[in-house]
Amino acid sequence: MSIPRTGIGIDVHAFAPEGEPRPLWLGGLLWEGERGLAGHSDADAVAHAAANALFSAAGLGDLGTHFGTDRPEYAGASGTTLLAEAASIVREAGFEIGNVAVQLIAQRPRFGPRRAESEALLSEIVGAPVSISAATTDHLGFTGRREGVAALATALVAPVR
Repeated sequence: MSIPRTGIGIDVHAFAPEGEPRPLWLGGLLWEGERGLAGHSDADAVAHAAANALFSAAGLGDLGTHFGTDRPEYAGASGTTLLAEAASIVREAGFEIGNVAVQLIAQRPRFGPRRAESEALLSEIVGAPVSISAATTDHLGFTGRREGVAALATALVAPVR
């Protein structure tokens, strides 16, 4: 019997220091005029959480296992590149991807106006439906103080017979 498997992924990034500007990438999209996030790659927390959830569901480790900071070839890598590679690794391990759901937790940017654009892009990259929702923390915690963003994702995969 082929039983579907679920996984959970999380990713958190602080905003880059004021004196070290970086572009903001979230959900595969460039957010012009917004302060970017610090990280080894492009720090796209939405794409990273989705990749982590896929790896978790398939029992294949996590983002650090495959694309860790000890891998200089991934310095500055796009979150969409990492997500596409994660989906490929999961499929090569014998799983079909059912879907991925991501919850972005951030005071900014306002994600809602570009949600459909991001979902379409990430769904195409993963080869399965990706849904994204966003929430603020009503100014509580590090996301509420606008110190960074967090993303939590779930994924459903099923072994291919």
